[in-house]
Amino acid sequence: MNYATIKTHDTANGPGVRVSLFVSGCTHQCKGCFNPEAWDFDYGQPFTAAEEEAIIKGLEPWFMRGLSLLGGEPFEPANQAALEPLLRKVRQVYPEKTIWCYTGYDFEQDLLTGRLCDWELTQEMLSYIDVLVDGEFKLELKNPNLRFRGSANQRVIDVKKSLQGDELVLWEEAY
Repeated sequence: MNYATIKTHDTANGPGVRVSLFVSGCTHQCKGCFNPEAWDFDYGQPFTAAEEEAIIKGLEPWFMRGLSLLGGEPFEPANQAALEPLLRKVRQVYPEKTIWCYTGYDFEQDLLTGRLCDWELTQEMLSYIDVLVDGEFKLELKNPNLRFRGSANQRVIDVKKSLQGDELVLWEEAY
């Protein structure tokens, strides 16, 4: 897997200060995408153990709230195998920090059905993610006033609560 960039102090892609990994490769290719260069699976640099360690170290300070995965597309089948070990390690080292993931895939129709690739791998990734922002970006529904999402069709999902119950639960920040 390649990655486009790693932001060590991101405040736009989840609550608080976060480390954000922008992966390369996306087949959605949404019109008006803010990161079209990352559609190419070969864009950027190879994601290696050194980048994984930099992310783990970047999450160390007390004020870091967690990790955010963006793209490109983290749930592209070609990216899942590289991201699952990272998510597992973040969860092991920092169980108190949150993991957010942005995907153009639909939570119920794509991720929960196993349509993308190895269903066990997708399930494993979902088990580590706290909040998922799902749905393709739709330029005609763009709204810069929405919190943590770009278009009105996208949802901010509490993954843990949604997986525990029989219904989708939207995320609400506790103040």
